[in-house]
Amino acid sequence: MKDQLKAGVVLSYLSTGITILIQLIYMPVMIRLLGQSEYGLYSLVSSVVSYLSLFSLGFTGAYLRFFARYYHDRDKLATLNGMFFTLFCILAALAALCGTALSFFPRQIFGAGLSSVELAKARVLMLILVANIAVSLISGIFDSIISAYEQFVFQRVVGIISALVNPFLSLPLLLMGYGSVMLVAVTTGVTLVRFAVNVWFCFRKLKIPVSFHGFRWGLLKEISAFSFFLLINMVIDQVNWNVDKLILAHTSGTAEIAVYGVAAQFNSLFITFSTTISSVFSPRVNRIAAEKGNEYEAEFTGLMARIGRVQWLILGLLAGGFIVFGRYFILNIYAGKEYEGAYEAALFLVIPILIPLIQNVGIEMQRALNKHQFRSIIYLIIAISNVAISIPLAAKWGAVGAAMGTAISLLVGNGLIMNIFYHRVLRIDMKYFWREIAKTWKGFVLPVLLAVFIMRYVRIDSLVLFVFSVIVFAAVYCVSVFLLSCNEEEKRMILSMVGRRRS
Repeated sequence: MKDQLKAGVVLSYLSTGITILIQLIYMPVMIRLLGQSEYGLYSLVSSVVSYLSLFSLGFTGAYLRFFARYYHDRDKLATLNGMFFTLFCILAALAALCGTALSFFPRQIFGAGLSSVELAKARVLMLILVANIAVSLISGIFDSIISAYEQFVFQRVVGIISALVNPFLSLPLLLMGYGSVMLVAVTTGVTLVRFAVNVWFCFRKLKIPVSFHGFRWGLLKEISAFSFFLLINMVIDQVNWNVDKLILAHTSGTAEIAVYGVAAQFNSLFITFSTTISSVFSPRVNRIAAEKGNEYEAEFTGLMARIGRVQWLILGLLAGGFIVFGRYFILNIYAGKEYEGAYEAALFLVIPILIPLIQNVGIEMQRALNKHQFRSIIYLIIAISNVAISIPLAAKWGAVGAAMGTAISLLVGNGLIMNIFYHRVLRIDMKYFWREIAKTWKGFVLPVLLAVFIMRYVRIDSLVLFVFSVIVFAAVYCVSVFLLSCNEEEKRMILSMVGRRRS
């Protein structure tokens, strides 16, 4: 299992690296080939249809906790698997029916800001993406099973192949003149193949037990009670990351949606980087909670601090680089001059989220301890506030205003309230956590001084100078952080990874 964990982390970062390459190479081409209007429409419809993922009702996140309980009882595990399979087939069917019904009312959903041609295309996109969501819902339980068995190598390899296949199939079609409809069709096809591979692995390799007899209603009630607050979390995430586009559809139109969509791409990149490590530790967190009982505090505190430091050091490079080079990159390389405002919107989305991103293993700890209810309630209040704040700001400043509203809610919820919750309710020593983060400050001095120098005195006006400046900044950051910020354990981990690659 330890080898799976280490390989899982390495492959997770490889997957993240591939995601970055896709973002840097494929996404700019896709945005330009689609054009601002169609890209905005594609981004909007994708965001709206993603709300159908709420039909999972939080059950996917609940599987790991109940798997840990019944892992050593094959009969009860078989019943658990049968219950989850049945539930997700029903939920996927309901999502498909609901999505299909909604596709008949595009104007009511997307507002008057879209033309009749855009509304017709939105309906087609919606129908294809509804099918994709339905398949993804059923596939989600198989992903959870693979995670529960800690088969991270297989899981990450499948993810890497999927990430590579999608652009390789889509790009030639885009170059041939096909638009967003073909794009989502390819995505749905890849989802179907990935689903089939996961099913094969679970039944042929893991030989998971499944029983559709003895449906335990009492257990379903317990799972439902646990999942309810996970569902609220999902609703909140959908509001925080997708409702801005819907607001912009009613206040500004597809051009501003496209600008916000570009900003959101960078936000999702930061989230991907952060969850690369923490997602691998989900089974371990659930095991600690099951084995330690009420004596979990020391292990959870140490685990959050260790993971948080690594995430902080990695995200520091990304955030610093984006602050210094982001404007030039977005306007001259990634999207184009017509996406003015995407840089500012991205900053409003990225900077506040750094706090929860270095603490996101805490979400798994809340679930493992069945103490995730408070976060759900607080985040629900903040999400409602986000909508209320973002509407007038979006009407006045477009994409930047919408992002500003999200930033305010994230700072209050994640920066203050959740840290108090972790410390007082979960009994995780957040003072120790932040002391560990603060110990890294020495390594940031030189990169910050270099960033200030570049922003004030270096006029980047060519791709060669841009690439050279990025390389210099990254090299200075990595060396400085390695020597002055990393502790001995982190240095050994980095050196062992480098040595393994050389060998």
